[in-house]
Amino acid sequence: MQLEKVTKQQKRIYDDACGLAHALELIGERWSMLIVRELAYGPRRFSELKADLTGISANVLTQRLSDLEQRGIIRKAKLPPPASVQVYEATDWGLEAAPVIARLGRWAARSPLHDPTLPISHVAIMMSLETMIDPTRAGDLKGRLGFRLGETSYVAVLRNGVLDIQRGEIADCDVVFTAVPAALAGVIYGGAPLETIGVEGDIALARRFVTLFPLPEKVSRD
Repeated sequence: MQLEKVTKQQKRIYDDACGLAHALELIGERWSMLIVRELAYGPRRFSELKADLTGISANVLTQRLSDLEQRGIIRKAKLPPPASVQVYEATDWGLEAAPVIARLGRWAARSPLHDPTLPISHVAIMMSLETMIDPTRAGDLKGRLGFRLGETSYVAVLRNGVLDIQRGEIADCDVVFTAVPAALAGVIYGGAPLETIGVEGDIALARRFVTLFPLPEKVSRD
């Protein structure tokens, strides 16, 4: 298999005072926004980023991480004992880009060329839930929901039509979903039966919850 190569190129400059132009200079290179996405809920190891960014080579990931660190968007950190391993995390300023990236994903979901059957990471599916929830459908529904997605878990609090998601240990949840990210996406967005994933707790809440995320209407290519 031919390895993806990193080529030394002059920094992309648009000669444009618009903040959008500078944003593209900061995170517009291939993979950069997806790396920021993957750090939206907390620090990640290099190996975790490599595993969840399907198709990226180790060389390219190393280069993009270095670029983003130099630009002040991410930084290196060290997990406390007993882990004591190096991780990458978004800076406070870098995290401000996460909601913008999420909204861009919602916008792109209207494209008729979007293929929802492609691989999806646990970060991506959780970010999509925060972005795609329909407040009208949610109404006054409340609940604390847990998600076991492989070795990573999340807790989401649903209140006033808003879903607040944090990565962390599951505790005191009304319902807990256990699935690989693609299977969870299949239930929520693809209409797969709820029984195809693990569900513990309030089944009625689970069945209502998975209906709160209608896909936006596709645009016409005519």
